[in-house]
Amino acid sequence: MGDEPTVPVRCEECGTETRVPLTDVADAIERHNTNRHDGEQVAGVDEAVREHIADLAANDLGLTD
Repeated sequence: MGDEPTVPVRCEECGTETRVPLTDVADAIERHNTNRHDGEQVAGVDEAVREHIADLAANDLGLTD
């Protein structure tokens, strides 16, 4: 992982949470959901983190001015 930022990925159905490097988040979620839940979208990034990232993106795009 090194210095790369990590993101918490949670699966409430499995009762698991892990931190994944930001660049690997989409692949890790897809792999978990495919292997454990027959492709159903169960695991994902914590909602609070998703909202924070969306807020940061909106600020960067000037949508909050």
